[in-house]
Amino acid sequence: MRLPPTPPPSSASRAMKSNKSADTKPELALRRQLFHRGLRYRVGYRISLPQRAVRPDIVFTRRKVAIFVDGCFWHGCPLHCRMPSDPSGYWHQKIDRNRKRDLVVDDVLRAAGWTVFRVWEHEPAKEAADAIHAALARGATT
Repeated sequence: MRLPPTPPPSSASRAMKSNKSADTKPELALRRQLFHRGLRYRVGYRISLPQRAVRPDIVFTRRKVAIFVDGCFWHGCPLHCRMPSDPSGYWHQKIDRNRKRDLVVDDVLRAAGWTVFRVWEHEPAKEAADAIHAALARGATT
């Protein structure tokens, strides 16, 4: 899918460009919770697969567990994603493309034997870490 031209600069565009893509507050909170439970992980680890390379936010390499902390806006959270008013349709197509890419990445990782967790930025880090820790204790075959 080809995106329409980028809309002219606006306050929304400037604010969105300034968003961090790594080491966000929700990601750091989850990492602290996992570390507190004695879990050790990799950050920024590239998983090279035949179909594509993937760089999850948190990776347990030996257990083949990939964790993504998804931002509500960028990944289209059904509860919190509020689309900017955009006559060109750019942002609607961009978020839709991100959602589709997320599904493909999940499928590719699972086909390669990885367990994938997706955590929304609004989810409490403690609850997400509890679920991940429990799955790892079970053998992470979810």
